Amino acid sequence: MSNRPHKPIRRFDIFAEYRKQDEQANGMRVDEAKGYGLWVAKVVAARKFGRMRERGTTPVEAKNRRRRKWHVLSGERQTDKLFDHEIVERMGAEFYRDTFEPAVREARAQGQSYEAIRDRLRRRWKPAACD
Repeated sequence: MSNRPHKPIRRFDIFAEYRKQDEQANGMRVDEAKGYGLWVAKVVAARKFGRMRERGTTPVEAKNRRRRKWHVLSGERQTDKLFDHEIVERMGAEFYRDTFEPAVREARAQGQSYEAIRDRLRRRWKPAACD
């Protein structure tokens, strides 16, 4: 069992997982929740760092967006497989399954906000040393 991630855990990783779990709790299927968590984390990061302009959404755009299973950013569908590649594989599937996902789930169950957990959780997870 690996209790250490392959790479440093980013705020982005925690935010994407937190939002994924929010959507699952609201009844969204796991695959869609993964895609949504990844998409919203990228949108928030892009806005924070000025890489995405705020723009209004027309009613037609909003209606079309609701019909699609996956959100699209820069022409790329934000899917469950992309979530697994960009987040799970980066930290290691075993670490994600056995340590990361349950820790975020437990914090949410205790009513802790993303802001309350993002740095506290990251501090205790140092990457495994490269051999």
